[in-house]
Amino acid sequence: MAAKIPVTIVTGFLGSGKTTLIRHLLQHNQGRRIAVLVNEFGELGIDGDLLRSCQVCDDEPTTAETASTDQSVNAGEASRSLPQIVELTNGCLCCTVQEEFLPVMLELLKRRDSLDCILIETSGLALPKPLVKAFRWHEISHALTVDGVITVVDCEAVSTGTIASDLEALAAQRLADPNLDHETPIQELFEDQLACADLVILNKADLVDAETQMQVEQRVLQELPRAVKIVSSHHGQLSPDILLGFQAAVEDDLAARPSHHDMAEDHDHDEEISAAHLILDRAFDPDVLRKRLERLVQEQEIYRVKGFVAVPQKNMRLVMQGVGKRFDQFYDRPWQPEEQQQTRLVFIGRALNAADIETQLTALPG
Repeated sequence: MAAKIPVTIVTGFLGSGKTTLIRHLLQHNQGRRIAVLVNEFGELGIDGDLLRSCQVCDDEPTTAETASTDQSVNAGEASRSLPQIVELTNGCLCCTVQEEFLPVMLELLKRRDSLDCILIETSGLALPKPLVKAFRWHEISHALTVDGVITVVDCEAVSTGTIASDLEALAAQRLADPNLDHETPIQELFEDQLACADLVILNKADLVDAETQMQVEQRVLQELPRAVKIVSSHHGQLSPDILLGFQAAVEDDLAARPSHHDMAEDHDHDEEISAAHLILDRAFDPDVLRKRLERLVQEQEIYRVKGFVAVPQKNMRLVMQGVGKRFDQFYDRPWQPEEQQQTRLVFIGRALNAADIETQLTALPG
C-alpha cells in the first residue's frame, strides 16, 4: 500500500504572516513537489493571488503561473466546478478553496504520484480541529494524513494586545473563574489554534525587543496543553526541515488537542465577524490611502486589511496589508498587459459598515 501523502496545516490569526511563510517555503522547497490550498475568508482571493505570483524558481525570475485549468469532479451526487488549480514553475500547485474541500482533495489525489506533500493555509478565522477531523473521512483517510499543524503568531500584535482589547484583564478573569465560558470569539480562536499546534512560530519577532519576545513566548506557553516547539522568525524565513516532517498523524491525536468547542456538534463563527470587499477602478496615492485606512481602523472594529492597489504612474502592483493600527506595503509584480489595473481590498472585522468604507475611499484624491 502506498504511503499516505503528508498534509501540513498552517493556521494563525489574521495578519500573522501565514502567506509570507508559505511563499518562502515555495521559494526554498529543496525540490519538493508541493500542493498549496488557500482557504480564503472573503471573495477576492488575495492570499491565493500572492502565492501564485511569487517567483518559485531560484535560477530564473519568471512568473510563477505557467498554466491553469478549470476542472470538475463528481463529488458524490453531483459534479461541482473546482476552483482554478494553478501549476507553478517548480511543479508545485496552488488553488483557492472555499467550500469544495473534498472535491479538491480528490482531484489532488489523482496527481498523488507527482506530489510530495500538501500545505493548507487556513482562513485567519478558522478553527484547525474541524479541518483535521475531515481527514478521517473514508474517501481520503486511506491516502492522506495530517503531518502537523503549524500556528503562526504575530509577535508584535500579541505584545500590544491586538488580539483582544485587554489581554491582562481577560487572562485575570479566566484565572479567577476556571469555568468561564464567555471569552471573546477572537480569544477562543487564538487559544484553539495554539492548542492544536505541533509547532508555534513567533513571526515578526524583529519588531519587538528580546524582553518583549520572551513575554509573548510565556503568554503562548500558558495556552499550550503539551510540549510544543516554539521558534521565532522574521518574514517567515524558516527552513523546510523545520516546517515539514512531524509525522504526527494529527487526525489520530485529537484528544491531546483540547478545544473550546469540543462539546459542540458544530461551531459557528461569530456572525458579526465578516469580510467586506471593494473593487475600485481607480488608482490611489499610497500615502493618502494608508492614512485613510488607519483612520478607518480607529473608527470601525477592523482586524485586518489586505489587498492590491493601483498607483498612479506606476506599472507595478502594490500589496497593502494592515493588522490593527500597523500597515505595511510592497510592490509584488508588474501589472500584466491583459490585466485591469484595479484597487482590490478586503476588510475583515466586526459589524463592518461597508458602505461607509467605500464612501470614504472613493472620496480620496488619486
